Amino acid sequence: MNLDRSVRWRGLDLKTLEHAHIIARDRDTRIRGVVIGPDFGLFYRLKLDENGHTRTVKIERADGRTLELFTNRAGGWSDDRAEPIEALRGCIDVDIWPTPLTNSLPLWRADWSANQPIRFAMTWIDATTMRVQRAEQIYTRLDAHHFRFQSADFEAVLAVDDAGLVTEYPGLFAREA
Repeated sequence: MNLDRSVRWRGLDLKTLEHAHIIARDRDTRIRGVVIGPDFGLFYRLKLDENGHTRTVKIERADGRTLELFTNRAGGWSDDRAEPIEALRGCIDVDIWPTPLTNSLPLWRADWSANQPIRFAMTWIDATTMRVQRAEQIYTRLDAHHFRFQSADFEAVLAVDDAGLVTEYPGLFAREA
């Protein structure tokens, strides 16, 4: 995948505005974004390897709190002090709340067939609280521009563009540009 573009989403429920820039080349993908909410602001950076596996995650909040995580190609995660995080073992992708951009990570990486669900072990980060946990998520490709997303007791049908970026996340996010 080759991609060099900016995207913007409006948060419908949480009333956020997000602007992100993605540069994807054959050797890696780098993503930088900012999310402004009603009572928080944050900047995030992601680096993916040539296979679309997450390698580094950095979140910096406007209040000074930061979170930096690293992962190896085998799904082993560690913090910024190189301390292993056993609860995240086996997670390949990251899902950051509140951004729909990270929903694209498994979509870019997987080999999709229509109506065949694929389960992902995700490192889920609530950037509003900096809480990190493991989350099992299931994506099912419905057609070229729609995926069913399931996690715990939540389900939504995401609309995506040709690049696999979310254009509509019902009730939560809508793409602005």
